[in-house]
Amino acid sequence: METRIIKDKVGREELKALAHEQYGDIIKAVVDVNQEVLGVGGELHVDIQSLLIERENSQAEDTWGINLYIEKTGEDFIEFDSMINLKPLLGNKTRGVEDIEIQNKIREIVNKLVA
Repeated sequence: METRIIKDKVGREELKALAHEQYGDIIKAVVDVNQEVLGVGGELHVDIQSLLIERENSQAEDTWGINLYIEKTGEDFIEFDSMINLKPLLGNKTRGVEDIEIQNKIREIVNKLVA
């Protein structure tokens, strides 16, 4: 599956095409909450995170893994679940995103970049 870095608005149809290559109605994504960019595609969140670190100079502590459910809307569109979210030194001890402020920042970035 192609992995892409999104800095400008992308349509759901384009994401849907990428999602169908791998998981059907779901696409893995990683958000850099500092640079406000989104990496999508790939088999594993860690692959997307690595691409953001290499190409965008993202920092691991600023990247959070999510799943986007292309056919869903509202709160059901974003799932906060990824191994890269395990960041005990930052107080995040689960695969989810425990900090509500970070969750809100992720939602804001996704809503800005996904039409």
